Amino acid sequence: MTITLFLAITTITLALIFYTVGVFSERHAGSLKLRHIIWFGLGLIFDTTGTTIMSSIANAEAGGSQFSLHQITGMAAILLMAFHFVWAIYVLIRGTEKAKTNFHRFSLLVWLFWLIPYIVGVVIGMGQ
Repeated sequence: MTITLFLAITTITLALIFYTVGVFSERHAGSLKLRHIIWFGLGLIFDTTGTTIMSSIANAEAGGSQFSLHQITGMAAILLMAFHFVWAIYVLIRGTEKAKTNFHRFSLLVWLFWLIPYIVGVVIGMGQ
């Protein structure tokens, strides 16, 4: 395993940890708070970083970019995480108390979708 691959795996796993902490601490708290948005942001930053590193590794090994289902779901997950992050900021600042208490439902859906490319990536990595 190269240091680059190790770095990519580490950053994506940290993204999983940060995002999971954000989603489930928000659910446990019962209302969206600033600390949850910070966790979401850290998850987004680390996932984007790890995905960028993984993409550079894949491009170097494959000699070009092929769009696989894993890549498409991964990019969709990052875009959904970014939307979730921005929407969380909006809800915290301008949302009603009801919106803040119900936001965890959206967070859980985003987290579940994000798990798809994460798990597929683990399975692909184990097969190599």
